[in-house]
Amino acid sequence: MTTGLPYRLIATDLDGTLLDPAKAVTERTRAALAVATAAGAVHIVVTGRAAAWARPVLDGFGYTGIAVCGQGAQVYDAGAGKLLTSMTLDRKVAQLALAKLTAELGPLAVAAAQDGMHGRVLAQADYRTSVTSDDLPLGRVAAAAELFAEPIGKLFVQHPGLTDDQLAEAAHRIVGDLVGVTLAGPRLVELLPLGLSKATGLAVAARRLGLRAADTIAFGDMPNDLPMLRWAAHGVAMADAHPALLAVADEVTASNAQDGVALVLERLYGGLGAGSAAQPR
Repeated sequence: MTTGLPYRLIATDLDGTLLDPAKAVTERTRAALAVATAAGAVHIVVTGRAAAWARPVLDGFGYTGIAVCGQGAQVYDAGAGKLLTSMTLDRKVAQLALAKLTAELGPLAVAAAQDGMHGRVLAQADYRTSVTSDDLPLGRVAAAAELFAEPIGKLFVQHPGLTDDQLAEAAHRIVGDLVGVTLAGPRLVELLPLGLSKATGLAVAARRLGLRAADTIAFGDMPNDLPMLRWAAHGVAMADAHPALLAVADEVTASNAQDGVALVLERLYGGLGAGSAAQPR
């Protein structure tokens, strides 16, 4: 913490949090972030999107800082357009996890996010959610084995009869000793390297900046944001967040459609401005 500065690090999820429903950052939110950063705070985007999928969105609103991508697997320097760190999901472990899930739950629809700045999102024909954007077309594969031809950051799984929460709970029970499991959005149950989370990725990025959990306010809306909100000194859930976040957040703000991030930042940093003399202790 700093004298006169509420939090030195502002960590925001992207979809459903920083971005409005049109996938843009509103002028009000941009202005609130500008005041906070001018006063000395650092803003870090922390997203479930892999860096290749996040890059066009970040470029779209002129983000040039460090971003934590892929649920914590990647630390990405948006200004330089390069990965600083990257962790992959062991493909043999991923295939074993899928085999165990299928044996107990029946057929699954599966997609994979390839590693690297040019990695694509590949999906089986029956995978039906939009995990990509016009800037990163979804690639279809004929056989599941093709999903594992290149290094991957994570898998996405769907079940025809289970809800997202039911599938995530079942996956935790069946393969939680092999892989991490998180729910990142509608029809986005993900299998990750064991122990990986937004909190672990954010901790790595924060250390690069000489910052800690005690310096951090974090914003999110889905269960994949839960470790980050718990890690931060102050966790803020959006009004329409998943019940798991609403139950543990230190604060609940308005939705992303109502500038929820800006409302909190304006309250905390609005009196500081560019001329603040706040300095680290």
